Amino acid sequence: MNNNEISNPKTEVPKGLALNEKDYLNELLSCLKDMEKNYVIAMTEASNECLYNKLQSIFQALASLQREVYELMFRNGWYSLEKAEPNKINQKYQKLSQELKDLND
Repeated sequence: MNNNEISNPKTEVPKGLALNEKDYLNELLSCLKDMEKNYVIAMTEASNECLYNKLQSIFQALASLQREVYELMFRNGWYSLEKAEPNKINQKYQKLSQELKDLND
């Protein structure tokens, strides 16, 4: 593990053609992310308040499930993050702040 990576020790899974826990969770995470995107689109196009609220409720449940799957994968070392350097965070913040200012002008 390099100094810029944030991860947990990997839980070993069987290798080969057969699917394993990591494969299933990876596919589930991908599907949940796609479903969330589609629900956001549906919510923006809902013309009925009742329908919008129902879609939003389902979206929230999907988002919670997606987070649980991500956290499970992270705990098992199957998902890692890259540390962001403070100057990169500051640069991004400055850029987004300027874009927001430009939108409000």
